Amino acid sequence: MAAEDQQKDAEEEGLSAATLLPKLIPSGAGREWLERRRATIRPWSTFVDQRRFSRPRNLGELCQRLVRNVEYYQSNYVFVFLGLILYCVLTSPMLLVALAVFFGACYILYLRTLQSKFVLFGREVSPAHQYALAGAVSFPFFWLAGAGSAVFWVLGATLVVISSHAALHKIETVDGEELQMEPV
Repeated sequence: MAAEDQQKDAEEEGLSAATLLPKLIPSGAGREWLERRRATIRPWSTFVDQRRFSRPRNLGELCQRLVRNVEYYQSNYVFVFLGLILYCVLTSPMLLVALAVFFGACYILYLRTLQSKFVLFGREVSPAHQYALAGAVSFPFFWLAGAGSAVFWVLGATLVVISSHAALHKIETVDGEELQMEPV
């Protein structure tokens, strides 16, 4: 009962899960992109329905499935990619440390610029150079954490998962749209 009361209070204050994430992202292109992705996400029940998976009959059907499913489930695939990134980060403690060092350095630079201009060797340092400095400071931590291999693991796992799903999932028929056979 207490959890329900807390959830209602949070929703009244505008802190529900549906509203909190967009508030964290500043307005602009990033927010518009996120809103488009969320608006076009397909139901997860049809995305993972095992009855809708089958082996394509020929190469033509395989290519057609790949193109149509990637287009149809594009937003779902974006969230699969983000889930794999999250899995990779959470299962690598050293990568978590490297990210903490990087974001900690960025936060310290942000707080410092709120107080006064950041001056290094008698010259004012621009925000872009400040974040480059934060990246340079945290680079050894990313290198020790194996961030490069993590990036390639995420890209490879994403490619395998998405291409397997797109190739094996039967094409969704959109209302008003029928599959047309092309003459050979």
